[in-house]
Amino acid sequence: MPNYGSPRGIPPFAVPNSDTTMGGIDFTLNTHWGTHADAPGHFNQTLLDQGYDVNRLNLTTLNGPCWVVDTPRDQNITDEVMKRLNIPRGVTRVLFRTLNTDRRLMSQPAFDSSYTAFTTDGARYLVSHTDIKLVGIDYLSMGIGEWEEVKGVHLTFLNAKDIILVEGLNLDHVAPGTAYTVNCLPLSLPKFDGSPVRCMLTTNDSSSRPSVSP
Repeated sequence: MPNYGSPRGIPPFAVPNSDTTMGGIDFTLNTHWGTHADAPGHFNQTLLDQGYDVNRLNLTTLNGPCWVVDTPRDQNITDEVMKRLNIPRGVTRVLFRTLNTDRRLMSQPAFDSSYTAFTTDGARYLVSHTDIKLVGIDYLSMGIGEWEEVKGVHLTFLNAKDIILVEGLNLDHVAPGTAYTVNCLPLSLPKFDGSPVRCMLTTNDSSSRPSVSP
């Protein structure tokens, strides 16, 4: 599984006590590894200090009817792309299935900086012209570009305080459509800016869909 900026992927979990007869196994996990949710305080220490941490994430937003949309395979998610997707008002949860899925980037150990994600103007369009509150994407970062732009994309979303970002989704076996229900559950981590999540999709006819968490 890839790790942001790393050519080797996620390092082995630290397991100093691997003997289950001792009552459990210890491990170390970064809150932004794999499929994870960003709290409003991510990249914003002021908001984090004000209590906008993982425990402020709205579980109602993280669970409910959901759209999966395919984006153009030749560009990032710009304001023009968002306009063409024409996501109507009233849709509150959208998972964006991009070229990342075609390239199976979430299955590669090395971080790939050529991933597809939102530009700043694409993020601004979503915030200003849609009712989306849960934004999911199929790689480790919601933003693309130089570091300041990546940070700016996150802040555009998260400074709204009611938009939740879920990154690192595995959408390999998920078709675009409007008849899904998503269930994402973060850990209870007060004062943390993010959390690993387990995300599942089901269809409205109750047939099971694969997990979208690697």
